[in-house]
This record gives sequence, structure tokens and C-alpha cells, in this order.
Amino acid sequence: MFTLLGLAEVALPCTLDDTSVRSKAPQAAPNWPRLAPWRRNKLSTRDEKVQNGLGAFRVLINLPHGRQKWRRACQTLLLGIPLLSGCTVGPRFHTPRVTVPARYASAPQDAPPAWPSSTWWRGFGSPALNSLIQEAEQHNFTIRIAVAQLQAANAQVEVVGAPLLPTLGANVSGQWQRAPRSNPPTPTSHQFGAAIQTSYELDFWGKNRDSLRAAEANAAASRFNRDTIALTAVSAVATTWFQILADRNALRIGLRNLAVAENLLTQLKAELNAGTTDAVTVAQQAALVASERATIPTLRSQLQQETLGLGILVGKPPELLAAPSGDIAALTVPKIVPGLPAHLLRRRPDIARAEANLVAANANVRGAIASFFPNINLTGSAGWSSAALNTLLAPGSLLLSAAAAIDQPLFEGGALTGNLAVSRATYRENVAVYEQTVVQAFTDVDTALVDLHYATEQQRRAAEAVNEARAALAAVRAQLAAGIIDVSAVLIAEETLLTDENSYTQAQLARLDAAVDLYKALGGGWHAPSPSPLSGN
Repeated sequence: MFTLLGLAEVALPCTLDDTSVRSKAPQAAPNWPRLAPWRRNKLSTRDEKVQNGLGAFRVLINLPHGRQKWRRACQTLLLGIPLLSGCTVGPRFHTPRVTVPARYASAPQDAPPAWPSSTWWRGFGSPALNSLIQEAEQHNFTIRIAVAQLQAANAQVEVVGAPLLPTLGANVSGQWQRAPRSNPPTPTSHQFGAAIQTSYELDFWGKNRDSLRAAEANAAASRFNRDTIALTAVSAVATTWFQILADRNALRIGLRNLAVAENLLTQLKAELNAGTTDAVTVAQQAALVASERATIPTLRSQLQQETLGLGILVGKPPELLAAPSGDIAALTVPKIVPGLPAHLLRRRPDIARAEANLVAANANVRGAIASFFPNINLTGSAGWSSAALNTLLAPGSLLLSAAAAIDQPLFEGGALTGNLAVSRATYRENVAVYEQTVVQAFTDVDTALVDLHYATEQQRRAAEAVNEARAALAAVRAQLAAGIIDVSAVLIAEETLLTDENSYTQAQLARLDAAVDLYKALGGGWHAPSPSPLSGN
């Protein structure tokens, strides 16, 4: 719809679709997040100015001198604009259809869904983990980089949207001239001028508007990329912290194991001196003690390396990071039950990022098609020119001009067709990336469910082994007190208990890591915002 200075409203819808880049099974267009309320206001103002096409020309029309003449000239020049507005070329965006399973193969049957919250890590019951994640959200380097990229993408929207508005400029000039040696003498001359110029590219084929759509989609993709990186960073902090706690526990168990082995070696040496055992048994135990001692540096090194890795995740040098205390046995794993797989499409930021990139690629195809059509440019100026400054604004000093130009590319050496081919190939690439991301999301959930199921079972059985080892140690100690056996049997039972406790610690770690993976696979409490300014793309 177009209104031109009191003329009747005229509209001519025109859509030229290129279906060669459409997906094989179209669906309804997706919802996309609004970038910011202030950005929506600016975009709506821009759209309003572009639709009537006269935002800058009204400055010239309302000049104090020659208003009626200038108005008639503008009406004549721009009479065809309403008939040309509203035409677009290229394919409309449709979300590719993907096969969505009815349910997850490894999900609990008939259990109500328990989606993770946005602060899912608090469910583990670790105040130290909560503090570390808070620091990571503020200082993690990858998150800060993603935030800066998002700010740049938002600013790029303003840059790309600028051609949809007219440009307006002004200049003032003054000239003094005298030729002192001329014959006959030339009098001194003065010339003063002031002018306002405006120009506007009529976006008849929607090329500039498609560029704006692509920039908005890229900004949305940057936002989703930031959310994806934040989820990855938070998950990495959690798994690293769990590994540190497991390494601490493994080091304690290793030191206890070494102490037990050394006590047993001392006992065997005493028995060798008493003639109740042989040298081979003593040598075997000495080799076991040496093996236990060799594992201690490895355990210490692994613990320190994990602590150093935690520093880069929270954005601090290792020297400034004081890893808090904690016990892996005190952690809990909250209940996690995924909902329907179809709901996952709205809960994974990486899926939303892939879809936003697809929208941007579709807009680029439309813009590449629009490049084959003519460019329509409108220019106008109003100014004053006078030999005397006091008569500069007199009615006779007014100068008006208006022009329209159509630029049709005829031969570009294959640049336009090549650009279109590149845009279409990029679109097809983004379709494949989107479909791969969706399938990978379903795979991540099923894999995490399987890992969590078997890790839970492993932890349960490891706990049973620890209980049996403790019962065996209690029985051996009772026999030692009764004088039935010697101390070597007690030391062997203690070694067995420590080995089972170490296995239980690793089972705990595996279950915690599987829970974090499931939280991450389910989107970590993220969900796509709605409504979106791109929903009508």
C-alpha cells in the first residue's frame, strides 16, 4: 500500500518465486527471537518510511518558496512508485521437514517429563560448583568472544538496513573573485549558495530488504551461538569439577593403598625372618609396593592438570584460582526425564542457530535473484544561489531539481549467475547442516540416556561390592582378634576394600558425567523465544 501526498492509495502485489531452492517438504515458517525492543522500534520506523518512500523528500516539498510547483514535480516524478511497490523475487523460506521419532528409545516409560531448568547445575547440591559456574558465566573467554560477536552482528543489522532509508545532505558555499590586472578591469564578484540533496534507491525487487533479513537472521544465529557456547562452557566446568573431586578421592585411596601394602610388606619381612614365609612372597609384595608408589605421581599430575584446566574455564590464571574443597560422595544426581523428541527442536540453541543460518541463506538467494533486475534511483535537490548574501533566500534565488534513473545490468561476465549459484549451494549446505544438527540432537539425548542408565547400574553394583568388602574386612578383623589368622589376611582385605572404593568413585564420576551430558543434550533449560520478527520471512 502506498500513499503519495494525498493521492489515492494504490497497491500492486507482485511475487516472483524461485522454487528451485525450496526444501523437499515445506512446513510453516519458524518463529525467531526479537533482537531487542529498541531494535524493533527502529525497524518499524524504517519500514514505515520505506513504504511511503517519501521520508526525506518531504523536507524538500515543504520548502517556503515554490512549494506548489515542487509538489507537482514530485508527484509527476514519483507517480509510478505506488504501482511498483511490494514486488519480491525468490523463494519464500520453509523449514525443512525432518523425521522426528515418537519417543526416545532409552527414555523411561510413562514417566512425566522433567526438563532441566536454566540453573540445572544447582541440582547436584554443590555450593562450590555453583560458585565456579557463576565465575565462568562472567569471565569465560569463549563466552565473552561470543557476546562480542553478537554485538557486532546486531550493529551489522543497522549497517545493512541503511539503504532502505533515503540519504540527506546539505552544503553551503561562498565564492569571491577578482582579476586585478585585466583590461578593462573586471569588477569584484561574489557568489553564495546553499543546497539540500536527497537520494533514495527504490527497493522494488526487495534486494535491500532481503539483505536486511539476512543480517537479522545472522544476528539471531549469533545470539543462539552465544547460548550454545555458554551451555558448553557451563557443562565443561561441571565435568571438570567432578573430575577434580574424583581425582582427589583416587589420590586419597591410592595413598591408603600404598600404606596398606607397605604394612603388609613389613609383616611379610618379619615372617621371613621368623621362617614362616618364603623370599618369593616377600619379593612379590615388594613389587606390589613399588607399583603402588609409581601410581601416586600419576594421580597427582592428573589432579593438577584438571585444576589448571578449570582455571581457563572460569577465566582466571592458575595462580589466582583456589579450587574449593568438596567430596564427590556428597553430590546428588537429580531426576531427569526428557519430554517428547518433537519438543527438543525448541529447546536446543544449536538447532535454532542452524535454522537462523538457513533463513539467512534463503534471504541471500532472494537477494542474488533480485540483482538480475533493474535498480531504480531517485534524486532531488533544492538550493539557493545569489551574488549577494542578503538576497540568497529571495524567491528568485531558488533552484530545484529532481531526477530518476534506472540501471539494468546487461553483461557482468558471469558475476551475477556465479553469485546466485554460490548462494544456492550455500543454502543447500545449510539445509544439510540443519538436518544433521537435528538428528545429532536426538542422538545426543539417546546416548546420554543409555550412559546414565548403565552408569547408575554400575554405581549400584560398585556400592554392593564396597559393602561386601567392608563386611569381609570386619570378619577378618574378628578372626584376627580371636587368633585364628595373622595380620596379613587383614591387610589383604583392606587392599580389596580400597580397590572397590576406587571403582565406586569412578562409577560415581561416570554417572555424574552422564547426567551433565543429558542436561546438555536437552538444551540445559534453554528454549526458543517467541514471537519473532522473522516469522513472516
